[in-house]
Amino acid sequence: MIYCKSDYLGYVYLEDGTLLQGCGFGAKGIRAGEVVFSTAMNGYPESLTDPSYRGQILVLTHPLIGNYGVPRKQAVEGIYQNFESDSIQVEGLVVTEVTEPYKWNSERSLSKWLSDEEIPGVSDVDTRAIVKRVRTEGSMMGIIASGMEIDDPKKYLQKRYDETDFSPLTSPKTPVVHKGRGDKGIVVMIDCGTKHGIIKGLYDQGFTVVRVPCWFSPKEIMDYNPKGIIFGNGPGNPNLYVNQVKNFREILEYKLPTMGICLGHQLLTIALGGKVRKMKFGHRAINKAVVDLTTGEGYITTHNHGYAVLSKDDVPKGMKVWFYNPDDGTVEGMYHEKLPIITTQFHPEARPGPWDVTWVFKKFAKMVESNG
Repeated sequence: MIYCKSDYLGYVYLEDGTLLQGCGFGAKGIRAGEVVFSTAMNGYPESLTDPSYRGQILVLTHPLIGNYGVPRKQAVEGIYQNFESDSIQVEGLVVTEVTEPYKWNSERSLSKWLSDEEIPGVSDVDTRAIVKRVRTEGSMMGIIASGMEIDDPKKYLQKRYDETDFSPLTSPKTPVVHKGRGDKGIVVMIDCGTKHGIIKGLYDQGFTVVRVPCWFSPKEIMDYNPKGIIFGNGPGNPNLYVNQVKNFREILEYKLPTMGICLGHQLLTIALGGKVRKMKFGHRAINKAVVDLTTGEGYITTHNHGYAVLSKDDVPKGMKVWFYNPDDGTVEGMYHEKLPIITTQFHPEARPGPWDVTWVFKKFAKMVESNG
C-alpha cells in the first residue's frame, strides 16, 4: 500500500501497456501526451513554462523536485526574468518525490502551482524505470492520472503528438513589442512558442524585439522594417509547419541577418532543402555537450528537442555545420556560406543551465551591425 501525502493516488500509463501507480499531486485530472524526460537537477519553473513542452508529459529524473518552491513572476518590459511563458505548458509532471519548499522567495509550493493551473502530477513512482523504457523503446504516448483512474486508455491516446500542430496554442495572437533600452533598431521574432529567456537574450543586446504570430506573412513581417529576423523555439513536429517554411524561404530572399534557434534551426533546414527527422527519445537536459567546428572548443548547453538534423548528410546545400553533439553526431548549429544566417539547435540563453554560449546573441548583434 502506497502512503500518499495528498490522500489520493496517481497513475502513469505508457502506450506499450506499462502502468505505474503512485501518488497524485497538483490538480486532479487525466491528461495524455508524449512522455519525455529531462535530466536537469534544477530549473523546474523554467522547464514547466517552456512552450516547447506543449503536448508532452514531463518526467524529471532528479529524485527531489520542489525544494525551492515557485517564485513570484518578475518581468522587465514584458519579458519574464524567471519563467519562460505566462503559464505551465506541460500536460503533466512525473517525479520521484515532490517536496515542500524552503527558500526565501518562494510564493507557493510546486503542488499548489500545478493545482492552480489545473495540471496533474504524479509522484512516488520509479522515474528511472520510465526513462529506461523510453530510452529502450523510443518516444511513446502516455497518460497521467491524478486522483482518478484510467478506465479506457485508448480513448485518451487517439490524438498523436507527431500529428498535431500546437502553434495556435503557443504563438501570440497579435504582435508583442518589447521596447529596447538601446538604439540598435528592431528585430522581429517569428514566435511559434518562444521562451522568454531567448527574448531577453536579444533584448539585452539593445534591440527592440517584436514578436509576431508564426503565421504572419513576409509582408506583415517586413512592414516593421526589421534589421534582423529570428525564428525561435516552439513545440511539435517541424515537418507540419508548412506555411512557416514557405514564409521562411521568402524572408531569406531579403538577405537580412537571420538566426534560427531550436525549432527555428529545424525550419531553416527544411526551407533550404535539408531533412529534419524524429529522434529516438530526444535531447532534454541542461548539460549537453556541443563542439564548435570553427574553433574546436566544447561547450555545455541546454536542450529541449525531439527532432533534429541527425547528420551532416541532412544539412541543406549552402549551409555548413557549426556545432555538433559529440555523443551522437547530431548537428547542433549551422552557418551559411554566403548569407548572414546562423542557427543553433541548443538554447544559447540557457534558462535553466550554463551560460557557456550566450555569446551567440552577441555574434548575431554584430551581424546586424555589420549589415548596416
